[in-house]
Amino acid sequence: MSRPRRIWPLVAGASALAVAAGTAAGLFAVRPYLMPADFEGPGSGTVVVEIPEGASAGAIGLALADAGVVASARAFVHAAQEQARTGSLHPGHFRLRRGMDARSALGMLVAPESRMVRRVTVPEGLRLPELLDRLAEGTGIRRADLARAADDVRALGLPRYARNAEGFLFPATYEIEPDTTAQDVLVAMVERYKQAAEQLDLKERAARKRLTPLEAVTLASIVQAEGGRDPDYPKIARVIYNRIRAGTPLQLDTTVLYAQRRRTLEVSEKDTEVRSPYNTYRRPGLPPGPIANPGEKALIAALRPDQGDWFWFVTTDPEHRITKFTDKESEFVRYREELNRYLGKR
Repeated sequence: MSRPRRIWPLVAGASALAVAAGTAAGLFAVRPYLMPADFEGPGSGTVVVEIPEGASAGAIGLALADAGVVASARAFVHAAQEQARTGSLHPGHFRLRRGMDARSALGMLVAPESRMVRRVTVPEGLRLPELLDRLAEGTGIRRADLARAADDVRALGLPRYARNAEGFLFPATYEIEPDTTAQDVLVAMVERYKQAAEQLDLKERAARKRLTPLEAVTLASIVQAEGGRDPDYPKIARVIYNRIRAGTPLQLDTTVLYAQRRRTLEVSEKDTEVRSPYNTYRRPGLPPGPIANPGEKALIAALRPDQGDWFWFVTTDPEHRITKFTDKESEFVRYREELNRYLGKR
């Protein structure tokens, strides 16, 4: 096949005008792509735009154009490509302005302060009612809605071995979008627990310790509730294992206080007589379920306890989280006296 020859036509008069007109029409056709419509300046007013998960720069541009933030989606895409910021665009709700030039819109979209999100930190060791209080305060979601969501066990997606939400709402920092529901928050916390359980091989490691997964989480919740310093967690877990193996009641104040829905450092002999399956003074073995929501360190301690013969432990100085361990009852009695002296000074 012969190659077409390049021909440089000679034009004059009307022909020249026709060519010129055609060229101009072509430029006008290309111009919207090369030079898309764009506003000038930083814009004004306030508009909230939601960027969905996985949205491309083009889809984000369309959302911004529809909201009146930018003049055209293409202008936004050009700005994102020029500044190599397409990978910096994240989902969420953003507070922007109407009539912004594309570069200004891009700048606001990647600025953390433009994102409408509330962050709430749920610390380790909270009981379910306390946790719901913290969430209501931090998220603005009504506590009654959170309580109803917590009662809907099926909708939460709890693991099969969980009886209720207690112990399975993982302590962490969560980002709450404006349209997040109570159920959304709790489901996210349960999912975070599942991730931690999978990473720790909770089911398999619990079985090696002759525990069910629920018993492992229950043990971890006790470790978390007893407090102390991080290095103390595996030792507390070992004391619990040793007492279970010996068939001796755990005799833990934290379980009694959970049964009474109280928090205090002072537990009387009368308190230890409360009728409850959570009273480990009256009933041997672990209570029927978690008494708090344990964090990762407590879960690890429950699955990987320290080696030792300790049979008792006492937090003799709660203010400084000083906990002492022993395998001698005489030392345990002495440690209890230290705690009583501490309590008497308050």
